[in-house]
Amino acid sequence: MALKLYMTPGSCSTGIHILLETLELPFEAWIINIPAGDHLRPDYLKINPRGTIPTLVLDDGRALTDFRSIALWLAQTYPRGKLLPEDAELAARAVELLDFALVQLHGEGFTRIFTAERYVAASGAPGGQQLKDDVQAHGREIVSQAFELLEQRMPAEGYAVGPHFSIADAALFYNEFWADRTGLPLPPRVGAHYRRVRARPVVRQVLAEEGYRT
Repeated sequence: MALKLYMTPGSCSTGIHILLETLELPFEAWIINIPAGDHLRPDYLKINPRGTIPTLVLDDGRALTDFRSIALWLAQTYPRGKLLPEDAELAARAVELLDFALVQLHGEGFTRIFTAERYVAASGAPGGQQLKDDVQAHGREIVSQAFELLEQRMPAEGYAVGPHFSIADAALFYNEFWADRTGLPLPPRVGAHYRRVRARPVVRQVLAEEGYRT
């Protein structure tokens, strides 16, 4: 049984798509159309009760249902890919940056930009475009501040935590890609990291497969 990746092109699942292709693993890609409500279908909820992406179904039929668990499983199951540094401290820093990308950039920032209506509804205040605009502006501020913090840690050369592409780079990249697509400026070293990762043949291949010009 081949691995199965449930994904949405251009989403956070792009990072997992990149990791799978980096490792040259055979897998089946199943597209989840979120605007159409595919993530809420009973057959998908049976696989991932949270109704989120990405989901990776393993060879034995069990499923991993979030970016962090999938990335760590891939890195630890296929160490030849060097997706986690061998050095314990560098490996810890890679996980730290992975979480920073998933929580601060994605969870706190881009979620407000892309799904502002959730925050308006949760506030209990009457809906309106101004409220959505305010939520999105707050999201852009969070993202900009997070990139400035990342700028202080990003090396001038190489990848996020050393000479090898890691799970941290995959997570940071999809956030940088979102920033590029939405016109949010990237600080110099973060921007250089984005261009460096985007120039990788595997990344260019993944973006082309997901319908983006490279």
